[in-house]
Formats: sequence, C-alpha cells, structure tokens
Amino acid sequence: MAKDETFDITTGADLQEVANAVDQARREITQRFDFKNVLAEIEFDKAKAKLTIHTTDEYKLDAIWQVLTQRFIARSVPIKNMVRGTVEKAASSTVRQEITLTQGIESEVARKIVKFIKDQKYKKVQAQVQGDAVRISSPSRDELQQVIAAVKGEDYGIELKFGNYR
Repeated sequence: MAKDETFDITTGADLQEVANAVDQARREITQRFDFKNVLAEIEFDKAKAKLTIHTTDEYKLDAIWQVLTQRFIARSVPIKNMVRGTVEKAASSTVRQEITLTQGIESEVARKIVKFIKDQKYKKVQAQVQGDAVRISSPSRDELQQVIAAVKGEDYGIELKFGNYR
C-alpha cells in the first residue's frame, strides 16, 4: 500500500515578531507630534498572547491601532488573527482596549474546515482535527494541492497556514 501524503492547516503569529512590531510602534508613537505629553501605552503579554492599549481617548486609541497594524503588516504578522475587545473606560477618563491574538484553530472552525473538505467529495482525502490544527492526508499529492486551493478560497475569519507537507 502506498504511503499517504499529509499536510497540516494551522494558524498563529510569531510572538517574537509581534514583540518587535510593538517595540517599533512604541518608538514611532513617542516621536509623533500628536502624542507629545499624552498617555499612550502599549503592553504585550507574550504568555497570554494579548496586547493592551491604554490612552486618553478613542481617537488616540484608533491612531495607535493604525500604527500597530502598519508595523504588523511590515513584519508579516496576520492582522486577521487579532480580535479587538471592547473599549473600556479606565481611571481618570482614559480608555483601554485588549487585543487577543489567535494562536490556534478553534475547534468550531476546525470542524467547519473538515466539513468543507468532506463536502468537496474528494475520493481519497481524509481530514481530521488534531488539537489546534487540521491534518489532511491522501495518497495523491494532486488531490492535496486541490484541497489547499479550495480551502484558500474560503474565509474562516483567521489566517490559515499550510505546513508539514510530507
């Protein structure tokens, strides 16, 4: 029997690149005229994969977010994997917002991906959820490439990575 070829569908961001982008954004904000003598904090918790923006008003919050997204794009950090929380009122009439980075495919999204692949009716393709990834296997490399093209055409609200192609 021929050995099956496989690949994994995953998601996530390189946390070191996120930290570098945050550092660059902090430096840029301190140099900007509209942020002189204004509270503008960006905190990054690497362990929890969370960013916290703390500033004086929502206008400044959006300006900081724009600077961050430019830095993330420059460092190939997927913006689709960031979930902006609600704007909260903080002490002395300031605002705070948490941004969560999606580091793995949630089980609900993984089930949608598996269902989509099974609905495509490929002859020998197997799809299964493995933790926070989806493993696709088939004896045919051509079918695997068709699966990759089909899944790339769908939008699951997160940036998907295709790796471990064996």
